[in-house]
Amino acid sequence: MSRRLGVLISGRGSNLQALIRAIQEGRLDATIAVVISNIADAPGLALAQAAGIETVTISHKGWPSRADFDREVAGALTAHQVDLVCLAGFMRLVGQPLLEAFPNRILNIHPSLLPSFPGIEPQRQALDHGVKVSGVTVHLVTADLDAGPIILQRPVPVVDGDTPVTLAARILEEEHRAYPEAVRLVLEGGWRIEGRRFVALRTTA
Repeated sequence: MSRRLGVLISGRGSNLQALIRAIQEGRLDATIAVVISNIADAPGLALAQAAGIETVTISHKGWPSRADFDREVAGALTAHQVDLVCLAGFMRLVGQPLLEAFPNRILNIHPSLLPSFPGIEPQRQALDHGVKVSGVTVHLVTADLDAGPIILQRPVPVVDGDTPVTLAARILEEEHRAYPEAVRLVLEGGWRIEGRRFVALRTTA
């Protein structure tokens, strides 16, 4: 049975496009029920509409508190009967109302090998620290920034002459492969959380 995704964006939606493509190609058994943006002119909204996906804009401005904004987003996701929430360049911290509405059902993708280089400009952080390998992390979202249980990681080498822009471009290519795979893992079930660990209970053929 196809499961229903809600995707939250703030910008161009390249990881949204990767999810759409994975669904179209049969690599991900899911339906994107709604795409929600906090930015009215986010390019990802047009991308979703072109694919026939319903879109909703909920500005983060003008609310009495961040929690009120989160409750509005959670209500929209619930109204669309979403099973799993995917953050795809959503530039807002996820607060308690959203976490409570979708416990262990919110995913985020981050362009570093967490717990190294959380937060903003992780590619610049990686270069400043002189690491030889960076990468991609898909994790469950918790109240702590970029600190939830890790679903999967993919390495991306740092090469001589890299800039934050060139490194980010190569990491983004790996993001587009990793995110649909992580979503598939979560939707298929057969996993549990042990402490901080995401444990997949796979059987080998």
